[in-house]
Amino acid sequence: MDIRQLRYFAAIVEEGNISAAAKRLHLSQPPLSQQLKAMELELGAKLLERSGKQLEITEAGRTLYEYALQMLQLMEEAKLEVQEVGNGTNGRLSIGVNTFSVTELSDLLQRFKRRYPKVTYQIQQNESLHLCRLVRDRIVELAIIRMPLDLEDFSVLHLYNEPFYFIASEQEKRADGPVSLEDIQHTPLMLPSTQGLGVHYLILEGFSKCHLEPHIVGECSDISLLMDLVAAGFCASIVPETLLKRYKGYAIQAHPISGPAEMSAPVGLIWLKHHRLSSTAQNFIQLFEQEVLECWSSRTLNLES
Repeated sequence: MDIRQLRYFAAIVEEGNISAAAKRLHLSQPPLSQQLKAMELELGAKLLERSGKQLEITEAGRTLYEYALQMLQLMEEAKLEVQEVGNGTNGRLSIGVNTFSVTELSDLLQRFKRRYPKVTYQIQQNESLHLCRLVRDRIVELAIIRMPLDLEDFSVLHLYNEPFYFIASEQEKRADGPVSLEDIQHTPLMLPSTQGLGVHYLILEGFSKCHLEPHIVGECSDISLLMDLVAAGFCASIVPETLLKRYKGYAIQAHPISGPAEMSAPVGLIWLKHHRLSSTAQNFIQLFEQEVLECWSSRTLNLES
């Protein structure tokens, strides 16, 4: 017995005779009668009994009819849900986010939720290098990362170049305005992140390009603690602009880094090449292109003007 036979049986019960049911189903009467007989033979029970020109449902038939309605409803719901997943209105958005993520991400997800309210989310936060592995292993479909990295296996949507800032306690007497790496090379620096990865690597690379040896006293992955230490005068640091926007209210001074080694890092959205993305992921990329990139472009133009 299959779903087609259950649909035929439900129509016969609801119409009360074979002829009307056949008309409703756009079938001829003999095949429908044969399907009913085949169901009764398979189940070993009489499902319908003739009463004049009408067919009356038996107790066994009523039991089957109740199950048939449930199964037909589930089938319709399954078809609808599969269609919604197929066009991205339903489904799951799996995305990795760099430890120092873009501040606009929360607003972006809010807009995405309003547009696709049935979508569920899997959001993983980690260093950019680890996020690349998660995308490559198909644990997440998309990731927002900070470059440079080896991205040969990925498609990349470049978002913007994020500047870095030197931060120190407000208690220190420093003139306003930019500083160079040479100006701060002897300042005790506590760097964010883990040695050899992400931001830590970019900062050391910047000093190396200028042939400078920075005074590194350590690294700290707890950003709240790092900001406390800087505000207390324990150390200074170099951080991405995003971090300053996310951690406000600390007694610190922030200076853009100038000179031949202006420090910045490209930020991008990546996904695996030669791998079909879900419609949900495609819709998220489209939202990036339509709204977020336009917003960041406008912000860059305002900063330059």
